[in-house]
Amino acid sequence: MSSERFGEVDRKLDVREIDGEPFDNIMTTLEELSSDESLLLINSFEPEPLYDVLEDRGYEYETTNPSPEEWHVEIRRERL
Repeated sequence: MSSERFGEVDRKLDVREIDGEPFDNIMTTLEELSSDESLLLINSFEPEPLYDVLEDRGYEYETTNPSPEEWHVEIRRERL
């Protein structure tokens, strides 16, 4: 979304380590964040279907691809 990096993240969730669909784990972790915390989601592919869900639920994100099989999505609540 934004070209500005979020900076330090408060929590990390590496879904490459989850056996099965990680969606529920992601949503649970996001719900546990306080309004000023951020999450670094690490995945083996770009989670494009997640972006609409994040936007619908009031989150903003920044995606980077540090290596061919690793995607980072920094997520936080939208700031008004």
